[in-house]
Amino acid sequence: MGVRIKDANTVKVREDVFDEVTLMALYKLVQKKLISVIGGPISTGKEANVFYGERDGQGLAIKIYRIQTANFKAMNDYLAGDRRFSSVRGTRKALIFAWTKKEYSNLARAHEAGIPAPEPFAFDRNILLMEFLGEDEVPYPQLRNAEVEDYGAVYRDILGYVERLYREARLVHADLSEYNILYHEKPYLIDMGQAVTLDHPRASAFLVRDIKNLNRYFSRYCDVVDEQEIIGTLVGTGRREP
Repeated sequence: MGVRIKDANTVKVREDVFDEVTLMALYKLVQKKLISVIGGPISTGKEANVFYGERDGQGLAIKIYRIQTANFKAMNDYLAGDRRFSSVRGTRKALIFAWTKKEYSNLARAHEAGIPAPEPFAFDRNILLMEFLGEDEVPYPQLRNAEVEDYGAVYRDILGYVERLYREARLVHADLSEYNILYHEKPYLIDMGQAVTLDHPRASAFLVRDIKNLNRYFSRYCDVVDEQEIIGTLVGTGRREP
């Protein structure tokens, strides 16, 4: 396809990842000169595989949603109440394409609000290109595996991100945990495909779940703020947990 394969022995060609649709999307991105190098896998998640890539020497994360094996129902639950994608109907393929576009849109809103998160560069079908967060082709560690000197400071930073995401980007992450936060000198929010706008019918419940997850993790290492106090600060003191 006119793209250089880096460390070819680490790029395992799996049928459920590099199917015909994915190869066509990859071809289009290469032809647009958005990808010049494809490297080895960075991570394998429940719905997607992420590969290292480059564009003119700049590191990329190439996220490929698996069309055949992604959790169709779980994705649909997040899309169903999102007015941006209310017209999406029909096939698994259409839903995966919409999900990819949704993550691109959510990352763009977060990045515009100044939240440390991967900057999205482009998407096509089920492939999302975004900023690579790491050094020497090695991604920054998940928070759960990172060496953190001051957990209290990191906790406060992340609460600040949640507030900025809510107030400025008008989003709730909806899957925030030590697995979806990278850490290198500061925390970074990742995996935002499921993030919802504030008018989503389950946005409040997702926000509460995010705060509970943060407090569950950080309570092992530092003092945490009462969940209802955090929610009250964000959405008003009359707020009650659903």
